[in-house]
Amino acid sequence: MKEVELFTDGACSGNPGPGGWGCLLRYRGKEKELSGGASQTTNNRMELTAVIEGLKSLKESCIVNLSTDSKYVMDGVTQYLDNWIQNGWKKSNKKPVLNIDLWQDLVGELSRHKINWNWVKGHAGHLENERVDTLACLERDKFKDGF
Repeated sequence: MKEVELFTDGACSGNPGPGGWGCLLRYRGKEKELSGGASQTTNNRMELTAVIEGLKSLKESCIVNLSTDSKYVMDGVTQYLDNWIQNGWKKSNKKPVLNIDLWQDLVGELSRHKINWNWVKGHAGHLENERVDTLACLERDKFKDGF
């Protein structure tokens, strides 16, 4: 099974507001950047979208060393997701899980890959995290500027 690195980030101006996401894939020294955005979204939706789009871009099942600065995404997957699914997409307080559509998309991608989750501190000089943050911000700014 191929082993790839995936770095992801999301950005939003206002919450909700214009947002962007970016990801960087690396395999055997080759890199691919992906990014996109939305005119009305939230930071958490952009963080989730970055992970989903990065995983979707992989043509076959892989071992993915995924680095994110989003505790929302990482903790959601590693600590809460199984219970949300068992409880019909309800949190422990019986309220619906936010962003169910994206979490369900992510579940489909998680089933295809073996993910090793790595949390990195955002805006702390981590080279690849800074790079995907820049991609996300550029996409966000397209929507802020009315493009």
